[in-house]
Amino acid sequence: MTAEGSNRRAARPWEGLRDLSDRTSLRTKLITGLLALVIVAIAAISISGVWVLRSYLTEQDDSQLRSAQHSVYTALVAEEEIVQPGETLPVRPLLNVYAGVQQPGVALKPPNSQSGIPAGHGEAQSVPAVPTSQLWAGVNSGKLVTVPAQSGSDTWRVIVEPISYVLPTTTGQIEQVNGTLVVGADLGNINATIGGLAVTILIIGLIVVCILALAIVMVVRASLRPLVDIEATAGEIAAGHLNRRVPERDPRTEIGSLGRSLNTMLSQIETAFHAQEASEAAAHHSEERMRRFIADASHELRTPVTAIRGFAEYYRQRGGLVRHWDRDQDAADSVVAAPAEAGLTPRDLDRIMIRVEKEAARMGLLVEDLLLLARLDKQRPLVRQPVDLLSLAADAVGDARLLAPARTIDLSVQPGAAFLVIGDEARLRQVIGNLMSNALTHTPDGTPIEVSISSGTLDPQAGDHTPAVLLDVTDQGPGMTQEQARRVFERFYRADQARTRATGGSGLGLAIVRALVVAQGGVASLRTAEGQGATFRIALPLAPEALGDPDDPDASDDPRSEVLDS
Repeated sequence: MTAEGSNRRAARPWEGLRDLSDRTSLRTKLITGLLALVIVAIAAISISGVWVLRSYLTEQDDSQLRSAQHSVYTALVAEEEIVQPGETLPVRPLLNVYAGVQQPGVALKPPNSQSGIPAGHGEAQSVPAVPTSQLWAGVNSGKLVTVPAQSGSDTWRVIVEPISYVLPTTTGQIEQVNGTLVVGADLGNINATIGGLAVTILIIGLIVVCILALAIVMVVRASLRPLVDIEATAGEIAAGHLNRRVPERDPRTEIGSLGRSLNTMLSQIETAFHAQEASEAAAHHSEERMRRFIADASHELRTPVTAIRGFAEYYRQRGGLVRHWDRDQDAADSVVAAPAEAGLTPRDLDRIMIRVEKEAARMGLLVEDLLLLARLDKQRPLVRQPVDLLSLAADAVGDARLLAPARTIDLSVQPGAAFLVIGDEARLRQVIGNLMSNALTHTPDGTPIEVSISSGTLDPQAGDHTPAVLLDVTDQGPGMTQEQARRVFERFYRADQARTRATGGSGLGLAIVRALVVAQGGVASLRTAEGQGATFRIALPLAPEALGDPDDPDASDDPRSEVLDS
């Protein structure tokens, strides 16, 4: 447990540093790292420069010192020159090099001491502070050593070597001298020179660090600006602005390549998001339409089923049909017998069966319409053959005149090519019939109706200029509001929700019109305004045969161009 605790304590500093690094921004890390590298580089350059200068100043006379040490040593041993122990003499012709013999425990004396030996030109005013220990002399024998002066701030470069030689005295005797030969050069106050250089380098280094710090901050901020833009764009996208994009830059750079990749990804995400929204909206709309469709279909089917069930219960409650042999008796007793107990007469049964037949026929038509819409929703193929839309319109107008002889129903044909389309003739008859039935049912008696057929384009509002046949059914009825016109082609929609079964259908007629027209490549539309009537238009693409025919110059003489009056 103690070992684990110590390991945890040892790991805490590193964890703290790691946490600090995780909390530090990239900008701060880059600026700090670059400044640290700059400081380390300047420090390394400064230290190297000072070291090289010191080496140059201290080692420039090393060869002269070695040569002077060898010549002085030879002279002393050969007794060519007498050097008194403790004295310092210049080594000529080397004006800055001095030699002396230092005895153990006795330091060297300056050249101008009371030795009686005159000082030479350029002699030093001080001598090197060489340790007087024989042990130190033995260890550093033959080595070049830098030592301070005995007085002042000068520095000496010396080479030492133990020596033993004979020295004649004033009495004529021979004296054996044992000491340390010291040969040195006065380097002057190199510490002051190097110190001044160090201070200069330090000041210049601080100035350079400050300038580079400002430059690094500016460069890092400019370099990270694209990332800041990306961060801002990401924030706007997170706030719901999916159309925002990262600014485009040179794709040859890392930021440019990253920006292009992010924009591509954002475009795909936006497309997928909008597709998902559209899919959800479509699913919600489809679900709502399905619920409304099921509710309306149930409501429409419930009425005839309820009627049939009511008539059946009425038949059962009345005791069924009166027997034939009791018919006269029942007629005689009808005054005293209760109506509920008299049973049904054949006439009552005929009336009930007629109502049942009507309701069953109505329910059958509704089921047929529902099946037709289901087939169209499944996109089952229709019959495709050339159909003359003019003849279908003429037949529909003729049928409408028979059903409403009191109305004015006209057919007008505009001059142009043959009105041939490729489609299912039976379904196209159903389309025109539904439009005529809608105009007859939902307009007051006596309202004129006009059917017009002409040439044009399929859907100019949507930019589709395919040659097409246009069939308009126009009435002068009360018209519809914009909300009613927007929903008029919906299934089970009725502009007048309060109308009775006798004055209105199931609300599927116009839905079937649009479904059949769209299934055959056409467009169904409505132009209406409140109090200004309504015009239902279907546009179907012209057949290739009609496209190949030139316009008839005598089209004005064609009987089809005349208005057929009632």
